[in-house]
Amino acid sequence: MVSAERFAQGMTFDHYVTYTASADNLKREASMGGVRRDWSGHLREVYGATRLSDAQRAAWTWLAAQPGGPAKVLAIAEEWSSDCRRDIPLLARVAEAAGLELRIFPRDGQRFSSTPDPRESPNADLMAQYLNGRDGQTFQSIPVIVFFTREMRELYRYIEFPLVYRKDRIRAAQTTPKPGETAEQTRERAAREFMELQASPFFQVWRDAASAEWISLLYERLRVGALA
Repeated sequence: MVSAERFAQGMTFDHYVTYTASADNLKREASMGGVRRDWSGHLREVYGATRLSDAQRAAWTWLAAQPGGPAKVLAIAEEWSSDCRRDIPLLARVAEAAGLELRIFPRDGQRFSSTPDPRESPNADLMAQYLNGRDGQTFQSIPVIVFFTREMRELYRYIEFPLVYRKDRIRAAQTTPKPGETAEQTRERAAREFMELQASPFFQVWRDAASAEWISLLYERLRVGALA
């Protein structure tokens, strides 16, 4: 579904982080048409602070050494996404430890998109292959992270957040009005609580959960076969 030639068109982590600070990127629309900010320093800081445990490092080394094991990993991301800021620096550390070739693609073109549209985004062809699904609906979610063999056979895909991070329930609780709140007060409180959550230890816990999920499901794929 993704050729080696198409994969090679993506950016390395260092290239991607540099790109996020560029004028070309900052003039693109952010989430819901908002204004982008420079997250490059944050991405480098998270990358610098991310360390794999001995067990994680050993597990990734084992996975990459297996016949038909992971050799390449594709990510679709936007730096305005808190889930991307959480997981993409981790993915770079994983790729480094396991010797995986990592390539990152921005999701959108100049404008924020709600659906993959090749008229808007040069990477709509990739995003269209990895839509999320929930309650009978399909939609764009990021990050998309896809592990491939050396021959570009897909092993496992991860979309948006680990299973133990029940983000939709948490966000629904945050955005539910409290007694006596105006609509504006609810929006301000929900935004503040979400930013506080991102700066809390729980985001590190969910980063570790993502790593465990990737390792576990790749192990299952190699030992048992195609994922259910």
